[in-house]
Amino acid sequence: MPLHPIARAIIEQLEAQPPLHTLTVEAAREHLRQFARSMPPGEAVAVVEDRLVPVGDGEIPVRIYTPYGTGPFPIVVYFHSGGWTIGDLDTDDATCRAIANAAASLVVSVNYRHAPEYKFPTAVEDAYASVCWAADHAAGFNGDPARLAVAGTSAGANLATVTTLIARDRGYPDIVGQVLQVPATNHAFDTSSYRDYATGYGLERATGEWFWHNYLRTPEDGAHEYASPLRATSLAGLPAALIITAEFDPLRSEGEAYARRLESAGVPVTYHCKKGMMHLFLGPEPIDDIAGFLGSLF
Repeated sequence: MPLHPIARAIIEQLEAQPPLHTLTVEAAREHLRQFARSMPPGEAVAVVEDRLVPVGDGEIPVRIYTPYGTGPFPIVVYFHSGGWTIGDLDTDDATCRAIANAAASLVVSVNYRHAPEYKFPTAVEDAYASVCWAADHAAGFNGDPARLAVAGTSAGANLATVTTLIARDRGYPDIVGQVLQVPATNHAFDTSSYRDYATGYGLERATGEWFWHNYLRTPEDGAHEYASPLRATSLAGLPAALIITAEFDPLRSEGEAYARRLESAGVPVTYHCKKGMMHLFLGPEPIDDIAGFLGSLF
């Protein structure tokens, strides 16, 4: 179907700006911050609190969104988009507020350390540490560790599902569900969607390659299952998944392939491809999908 009007409006806005891969890293980060500030403000929630989570050799910021109501609440640990390179707690603020309200859940948004200053697997270990922290400290922010899920968008979705792999491999914590919006699942650019939507649809192929180059220490890192979960030897034992892709997105093929691999491993999967949408799609429909999926788990 044709591009949705929302998607077309976003693309027109992006076309007035230089592609991210042509900018310096700091300029690309500021570009995304400005883009996020141009969007309508997010919904009100009951409480927003910033905290610090210990990681291997320091601390990373997290932001906890508490919905209205009486807890203990389910917990959704959320990882922002931005190719492991750009983005922060503010750029995905509206998404986190919407999830908190729609799913009546606490959302713990994680500002993992970014490439190229911190290469793979730093963001992976930060993501896993933050989920462990949320499970261990749930009582301190009115959360229920028995109802713990992970979520993310794009590179953040990659970190979300990789965290479920690590939790399975290390035996902790117990994660009941994963929400993956337009996920990056493989270090490869040879799919039909990468070919068909390489330019002109918001996420340029060259920008995807730039993100991966920033993230990986060497190209060989891209074959590791904690970088490319689609290449994991086994996906058995992972939590139920909601995977949302977009029709006009270079990452659509690898997101769909990941859904099929999870299904073949016996993982319950709900898969939606949003027709007419592109990588940076907005609107209420994905939030409704997320709320319904999380409601079925919690």
